[in-house]
Amino acid sequence: MFHVLVVEEDTGLCHQMVQALIDSGYEVEMAFNAREAINKIEQDNYDLVLTQLASAKVDGYQILKKAKGRNKTSIIIVITDTEESHGAFEAINRGAHGFIEKPFSSAQLTLEVKEALEKRSLSYDLDYLRHQQDTIYEPENIVGESPQLRGCLSTALKVAKTDFTILLTGETGVGKELIAGLIHYTSLRKNRPFIKVNCAALPETLLESELFGHEKGAFTGAINQRIGRFEQANGGSLFLDEIGDMSLRTQAKVLRAIERKEFERVGGGKTIKVDLRFITASNKNLAKEVQEGNFREDLFYRLNVVSIRTPPLRERKEDIIPLADYFLRKCSNDLKKKCSSFSPEVHKYMLDYHWPGNIRELRNMVERAALFSDGETIVMDAFLAGETPPSPEKGREKGIIPSLEGMTLKEAERALIVNALERTNWVQKDAAELLGISKRVMNYKIKMHGIQNKRWRRPE
Repeated sequence: MFHVLVVEEDTGLCHQMVQALIDSGYEVEMAFNAREAINKIEQDNYDLVLTQLASAKVDGYQILKKAKGRNKTSIIIVITDTEESHGAFEAINRGAHGFIEKPFSSAQLTLEVKEALEKRSLSYDLDYLRHQQDTIYEPENIVGESPQLRGCLSTALKVAKTDFTILLTGETGVGKELIAGLIHYTSLRKNRPFIKVNCAALPETLLESELFGHEKGAFTGAINQRIGRFEQANGGSLFLDEIGDMSLRTQAKVLRAIERKEFERVGGGKTIKVDLRFITASNKNLAKEVQEGNFREDLFYRLNVVSIRTPPLRERKEDIIPLADYFLRKCSNDLKKKCSSFSPEVHKYMLDYHWPGNIRELRNMVERAALFSDGETIVMDAFLAGETPPSPEKGREKGIIPSLEGMTLKEAERALIVNALERTNWVQKDAAELLGISKRVMNYKIKMHGIQNKRWRRPE
């Protein structure tokens, strides 16, 4: 439901406008002067603001500036008198969507609002098609024809049209975020925001503020009010990735927000209501985490309304070569290189290998191979980039585990971390996911073991 604010000093006209919009299915609030309007804008997030341009009690330019500064996607329509046409065009130059001239009927008003919101939805679609989204989330663009993958996609498409809370399970790197995006962009909320939060990427002290937002002065450093991800996702879908890494304290607040669809910002007392769809994901066994006391049982049952398992790459061998070919085409195009195929030896290696890092590991290896390859066909030397290829048996048994013989526990841990970093091109987040640990833990371990790489050095 779209959230609308009407600012008009004429109380009779204001009530008439509000009622017309409520009858059209909008959630509407009203204000009779600039101060009241700005207080509301500071407290809430509005999809559209209808405001007088100028009067004794209302400064439309001030409201326009405040609303746009608060939320750049808010639509502002100014209400003008006949003699204010110059001011209306000035408001448009400052960011207003348009204007509506008095006198106007309720039908004219609702049509203006409807067309403005539809235009914003169209701009979201255009951004999507221009690849401002990281991935085009369409079923036909997901590579793979294995029964395991197609079964996963079939379930996702069935539940997409509902508002059920969904829990995506599966190992790290299998593409859970891609499935989450597919669910959103084939749902009835596809023209509304799709907001993603990696719960493992932020410390607990910041995660709560990231999710719920905070008020000015809520804590040291909170110099401005901040809108959280729950509020940003209003009307759309919120994807909580790696929810199993969330602390029990934050879990309790998320449970309340999911059940009641309301929350308070950090440091605030006002209850904010939202209408959104929750999609969550974890590479952990949450049922086991519940038994071990690391995850709330009530939250687990609330999330596990529909559970979709994303299969690991080793269970869908027939998808490995098509995926590798897809990544090679994309990478060769980005690098302006002529790489177009793999040698038979590389094909055999890819099919025999265990792929503990799943699709993410495959993509990293293909991209690295394309970078080091000089010809049209990628051969083993380029694909492994100097690594010693493990036998198929070792690949199945050990995956990323290097030889640890004769090492102390500390040395073995360091070797595992370095090996994971090398396999992910020294991207700490990807290496953490490959090892099944949080980014925070990875960062701590890197500092503890004194691991360095020239890619991490900041330019002086």
